[in-house]
Amino acid sequence: MNNQKPTIIALCYDFDKTLSPDNMQAFGFIQKLGITQDEFWTETAKISNKHFCDSVNSYMYYMIQAYKEHLFELTKKTLIDGGKDVELFEGVGTWFKRINEFGEKLGVKIEHYVISSGLTSMIEGTSIAKEFKRIYACEFIYNEKEEPIWPSQAVNYTTKTQFLYRINKGLLDVIDKAVNYPMEKKLRPIPFSNIVYIGDSESDIPAMRLTVKNGGHAIGVYNPDHARPNQLLELVRDNRINFYALHRFVTSIFARSVPDL
Repeated sequence: MNNQKPTIIALCYDFDKTLSPDNMQAFGFIQKLGITQDEFWTETAKISNKHFCDSVNSYMYYMIQAYKEHLFELTKKTLIDGGKDVELFEGVGTWFKRINEFGEKLGVKIEHYVISSGLTSMIEGTSIAKEFKRIYACEFIYNEKEEPIWPSQAVNYTTKTQFLYRINKGLLDVIDKAVNYPMEKKLRPIPFSNIVYIGDSESDIPAMRLTVKNGGHAIGVYNPDHARPNQLLELVRDNRINFYALHRFVTSIFARSVPDL
């Protein structure tokens, strides 16, 4: 009888503009306020500049304030319900089943994780939430009415890296401080060489760089409806990502190699 544990591959995804074609707030939340996306993000930028506030904390604050000003209900439930309207790139809905089956053929177990500056509650409302072993994203503290009153977790471009270490060390609880303690590499359940990080923007660069530096792989993806950003070529040249590809989850994105530069 073979008691050997299967090799685990961790696929770590950004969410907005990686699995979904836009920011999750763009699928009904912003429209309800009667403003454009540009206006919404301009207001959050003003808050950041005025108060020297991280942009993630700013958008979370503005979400609460804007809904209060318009007397709209904002609760954990409405955020989860809003996640049901978030669109996904073509093929994402079936991607997990297909790649899991591909892994099984190779004797490999695939685990999926989200590491996002979006909102946990909205991601939990999407049809693919059940596919993730953990969703590491922004979340609120809620009052007794389940209304958001303060950020409980804000995930920005640098804090994303801690979750890679949690996955690497198997310390998945976000309040487990043991992630900061030394751990022999042979004891870590998922070595960095078995981690693949998939993202689309500057906010993913530290996580991508950390993954690649430690022997893992990073894939930069871009929207097929837009031109390929030159930044992706620069990231390949700088050894911050290994591959870049269109957001095509209809076929395996891992089948694409880096084109000649």
